[in-house]
Amino acid sequence: MKVVILCGGQGTRLREETEFKPKAMVEIGQMPVLMHIMKCYAHHGYKEFVLCLGYKGQQIKDYFYRYEMLTNDFTIDLHSKEITFHPRNALQYEGWKITLADTGLNAMTGARLKRVEKYVSGDLFMLTYGDGVTDLNINELISFHKGHGKIGTVTGVVPPSRYGELLIEHDRVVSFMEKPDYGGSAISGGYFVFKKEFFDYLHDDDGCVLEKLPLERLAKDGQLRVFHHKGFWQCMDTFRDYNYLKDMWETGSPPWKLWQD
Repeated sequence: MKVVILCGGQGTRLREETEFKPKAMVEIGQMPVLMHIMKCYAHHGYKEFVLCLGYKGQQIKDYFYRYEMLTNDFTIDLHSKEITFHPRNALQYEGWKITLADTGLNAMTGARLKRVEKYVSGDLFMLTYGDGVTDLNINELISFHKGHGKIGTVTGVVPPSRYGELLIEHDRVVSFMEKPDYGGSAISGGYFVFKKEFFDYLHDDDGCVLEKLPLERLAKDGQLRVFHHKGFWQCMDTFRDYNYLKDMWETGSPPWKLWQD
């Protein structure tokens, strides 16, 4: 099953990092957040990826094209230019196949997905964004999707609140809880599973936004179900989010790190 990752946006709310690189290439622990996401999928056995590129997409292409050289020791004969690699992680990336597709500089999420339809084979595919990490059990998500038989499944998450919570009666504060571990209503955490027929809900125009008409129509048609994830989930939408994830990584036990080095 292919994993499609949307990583073409400009990340304007993370301008401190994205002015010179695409958001998906912002590093957490000397590794792009995109690789964190891909390693989580690979941990559950899904190693074929389609990356929807846009803003500064060439940097993502360069990263994977030169990945072996960037991450391994090697010996080079300066006369013949022959290179011998001394791989440290060959088994870890065995079976990985990555399609890097330029889906346009200004295209919205739905248009990007529509433009990689030709690279998606099989009856089912997965989709996520290039900025959200989680300890989600991907296989449980897929089992849930197959069990209900509808076209789409979205992972629902309840992020922690960033603000103190007040319980009020009239004008009296009954209790105050500083940044409780639970938030309010569930939101979309990305991490979708779709039948391939979902492509019929999309169109190729730059303005096609996945989260608007396509998913609204899917829900109206009764073809969208939610998989409730009560574990860890965090997007990297702002510089504050970035620092939060970076600090968690530096503690040595980030909850989304499911893979073994």
